[in-house]
Amino acid sequence: MKTKHNYELKQLFVERMQKLLTDKKDFQDYLNILKVLPVKSIRCNTLKISPKDLKKRLESNGWKIKQPWKNYPEIMIVENSLEPGELGRALEHLLGYYYIQELASMLPIISLKPKPNETILDLCSAPGSKTTQIAAEMKNTGTIMANEISLGRIKILASNLEKCGVTNTLITRKEGITLCKKLKGKGFEFDKILVDAPCSGEGTLRSSPKTYLMWNIKTIKNLSRLQKNLFASAFEILKPGGEIIYSTCTHAPEENEAIVNSILKEFKNIKIQEIGLPIKTRPGLTKWQEQEYSTQINKACRVYPQDNNTEGFFIAKFKKIK
Repeated sequence: MKTKHNYELKQLFVERMQKLLTDKKDFQDYLNILKVLPVKSIRCNTLKISPKDLKKRLESNGWKIKQPWKNYPEIMIVENSLEPGELGRALEHLLGYYYIQELASMLPIISLKPKPNETILDLCSAPGSKTTQIAAEMKNTGTIMANEISLGRIKILASNLEKCGVTNTLITRKEGITLCKKLKGKGFEFDKILVDAPCSGEGTLRSSPKTYLMWNIKTIKNLSRLQKNLFASAFEILKPGGEIIYSTCTHAPEENEAIVNSILKEFKNIKIQEIGLPIKTRPGLTKWQEQEYSTQINKACRVYPQDNNTEGFFIAKFKKIK
């Protein structure tokens, strides 16, 4: 299905993507997938219902359900056409049996592998897609600290946590770097941390066409400073042996590999990890324009829309060396 907007990509953005996707066919495939609406994907909320029972209920409503990733039955695609808004109006959604979530957005938590009874920080948590995903993996045990600076977004976060039956999460409202410093001062540390950083959103063009209009190279440069500081602050409160995910929904190397490279230089007690994901990924870049990055960054994952019919994402996983 084609999108209805007529926005055009800005020339500088096109030039940058051509440098990332040097094969002509690959680049054309990228441009083509941007014209197609993303699939309708949902995640079964296993705190309330099993994937098997949810699939049965939805299929009884006439929905055609596909479970694309064998080891993750909670992740589902609705393959048939629905009435506009039906995905959000369905009784099962109102009851919190499923969360409407884009496929690539689920990958950071698959990479983080939350476990029951852990203590986990979701540093930039609203609207709660990944927080609720963490809670389900933890089976509502342990503790999640879900931080968000915007009061409006906190209301949405709290609503989503309530609807999904999440009971192991406390919400904080602080600027992320300030929160980490305060927690460090109190000697508080986490088993795992998610830094799903604010970004330029280049990977969301299919579901958020306004990104066409908002894209700006200055934004990328400004955000990269914030992203590095968020990551560095979060790493300070990770337990020795703990793991941290840095993720964005953008393709810009300045917001991805450059951040990872800076962190690897700054901290000697950090090790980048391999990530196993159920989709095709491409390795992180070790060179961009005139910049050269650590060869270890090829362990990071780039997710391009044309490879899996998803949105675009970047994910890197790290361990704090004891």
